[in-house]
Amino acid sequence: MIQYVSNKGGGEKVDFETAILNGFASDGGLYVPTELPKISLSQLASWKGKSYTEVAFEVLSLFIDRSVISSTELRQILRESFEPFYDKRLIPNHKIKSIDGFYVQELFHGPTLSFKDVAMGFLVNLFNFFLKRKGEKMTIIVATTGDTGPAAAHASIGKECLETWVLYPKELITEEQERQMTTIMAPNVHPVGVTNCPDGADDLDLLIAELFADTKFKNQLNLSSVNSINWGRVMMQTVHYFYGYLQTVDRVGEALNFAVPSGAFGNLCAGSLAREMGLPVGKFIVANNQNACLHRIFSQGIFLKKDIIACQASAIDILIPYNFWRYLYFATGQNSTKIKNWIAEFSKTGKVVFDKETHTKYSKGFLSIPITDAQTLGAINQVFQAENYLLDPHAAVAVAGGQHFRAKLAANTKTLCLATAHPCKFPDSIALALNTNKTELPSAAKHDSVEAAKLHCERGYTCDYKNMGIAIRHSMLAVSE
Repeated sequence: MIQYVSNKGGGEKVDFETAILNGFASDGGLYVPTELPKISLSQLASWKGKSYTEVAFEVLSLFIDRSVISSTELRQILRESFEPFYDKRLIPNHKIKSIDGFYVQELFHGPTLSFKDVAMGFLVNLFNFFLKRKGEKMTIIVATTGDTGPAAAHASIGKECLETWVLYPKELITEEQERQMTTIMAPNVHPVGVTNCPDGADDLDLLIAELFADTKFKNQLNLSSVNSINWGRVMMQTVHYFYGYLQTVDRVGEALNFAVPSGAFGNLCAGSLAREMGLPVGKFIVANNQNACLHRIFSQGIFLKKDIIACQASAIDILIPYNFWRYLYFATGQNSTKIKNWIAEFSKTGKVVFDKETHTKYSKGFLSIPITDAQTLGAINQVFQAENYLLDPHAAVAVAGGQHFRAKLAANTKTLCLATAHPCKFPDSIALALNTNKTELPSAAKHDSVEAAKLHCERGYTCDYKNMGIAIRHSMLAVSE
């Protein structure tokens, strides 16, 4: 049986269902499989031409024992998860004609127009499936910098076994993203806008960690999380690397570069695991924004928290990339003692300087760069003027990062840039990039669902950062009674 353990080494081995429903391991660590499955090139070649859901079934089956979820049940969960997508291809590729060898993987055709829909819809359906089978209910909580929250809220609509709480820094996401949460009228979905967060969503992640550490509160609400710390999110995101590879390469076996807009490292953690499983990756381009938390890690070997900078690519305004610890566990040969010590050091001092050997190991195959707002807006303008194709700010960060490193990429290799959100969610940025006003944006900068949400009533909770620990406990307990 496939089992899961904490990357910090504490607690017992658990099965897939327990790892998903618990979210965090009992010692506060992140769940990881005891070993990663391997995929041969012939196996990978046999998947070429399959649909996204078919590839997902093949990959996920390597992580989920049939005794936990049968083949029929897994296929049904996948069908339900992707049924709401607007584009029935689910995840199409777009060739950028004006940049030789560059492609865009459009991950934003889900119900909230973000790549978070891909893994979140599946994970929430997984939660509901397990809970219905157990005859239990659960409260899940998630923090967001913009796209995770809407995806979790939408996926939870009507799920009878779930109460879902979504926390977001009220001043630091777009109105379009906020309304995707606050216009949901489902009684089991509770958006909470937190004002005056000095470190953005990182403050909310700390609150969630405190709630999980409060054993009485956690047990009282049967609390779990669908943030990117949940293994189910990372596992599901490995699929779009395999699928994107198969869509883009001419021959299975050739290397493909991936340029990824990066903040919390959840998506890139998934990519790195796909590489460990056997995916032929050339280079991963870690396209950070000006917060540069990941760029410091890969270029200098320093894990450090600094003051947050509000950037055009706001969903990656991240200071503490928690999923890096999950990747580092595998990069260091599954050394949980080292992971535990580094996490403790960071918790105590706010900084970790990795030794040269560790830095060399985890940096292999990665190129990192912080992209400025000017470069982000410039990439949007460049591609739109050249071929009337509109990037959102996060895809623009990936494209700009990929272009920066073209000379360092192997000759004749292709680069797949991950587009993680629809441009309609960032009208102010698009207007700036195209040197126009919001009333004259091109049709590609709009979407019917977002326009409709502007006309709907809003509902939700608000609280101040100073009081949020007390406030959120009060509201969550009141709803659970």
